[in-house]
Amino acid sequence: MTVDIAQGNARGIASIYNSAVAAWAIAAAWEIGALDELHRARTLDTAEFAGRNGLDPQSTTGLFRALAAVGLVTRDGAVVHTLDAFDDMYRNKSFFHWLTRGSAELFRQIPSVLRIENRTGDDCHRDPAAIAYACREIDQVTYAPTFWAAVDRVDFPFTRVADLGCGSGARLMQVLDRHPGTTGVGVDIAQPSIDVARKEATEAGFADRADFVQGDVLSLEPRPEYADIELLTCFMMGHDFWHGGRDNCVATLRRLREVFPAARRLLIGDATRTALPDTELPVFTLGFELGHDLMGTFLPTIEDWESVFEEGGWKLVRTNRIEMTVGEVIFELA
Repeated sequence: MTVDIAQGNARGIASIYNSAVAAWAIAAAWEIGALDELHRARTLDTAEFAGRNGLDPQSTTGLFRALAAVGLVTRDGAVVHTLDAFDDMYRNKSFFHWLTRGSAELFRQIPSVLRIENRTGDDCHRDPAAIAYACREIDQVTYAPTFWAAVDRVDFPFTRVADLGCGSGARLMQVLDRHPGTTGVGVDIAQPSIDVARKEATEAGFADRADFVQGDVLSLEPRPEYADIELLTCFMMGHDFWHGGRDNCVATLRRLREVFPAARRLLIGDATRTALPDTELPVFTLGFELGHDLMGTFLPTIEDWESVFEEGGWKLVRTNRIEMTVGEVIFELA
């Protein structure tokens, strides 16, 4: 019995370790295109894939050995085949990318970040471009269906839209694509994200309809291109409004009223603090909440949010609770 327990514990500990390695392998396999190809074909010769893409074959096969170790694929040498769990992982691949590519330095520096003297409350330990890459798909997995329903409920015609914290610009371009007569502006604090957005807008044919501006949403100043914005969207960064406390959130909401004087609707989509049992956390929740704790970022509850809108100069029209992984919600404000 003692031997069986020891062996069980050893396998459990190995599973924790192998899962950590597999998380990195999932993100890498997605970024190089191998995960997408395997999802389509259900089988992949990793050596042949490596040869086509200028990759080291042994290392490429090694990625899929990591996936086999956690039961996502089976492997016969260099050839891999999907198992039942693969599709669930594939739907959640962007969460792994957020963790291992976008937030790697933050988690690597945990011992340092825990020390009070090092807690600056900034985002210097994350990769903005990688975060934007992951968040594009995270948005599609979590917010998109509810977002488009909210856009469809907008009860006035709009021709000018702004996306705050635009990242790679995907949301703004999607709105412009669905509403051919519109133009818009994306605002983001990270220059690498702005560079990606401009490049992709040009490639997608939106260069004459989409402008991108580097700026801190928490301290925006009026600009000519903001004056006639009618629809404002802000996703996956609203918790930053709370940096410094509730009063700062109220002040930011008021400032948006001043900077965008023609805005008639504001859609805020964001994560909120969950109250799930420690042993029942879904994918992403633990990484997201611990990551923001490490950065000193306050995550408000839905009730916290609902308490500030009127004081911030906005009327709450509707609360859309998604709550898939990190307490996702979309507020419709007028």
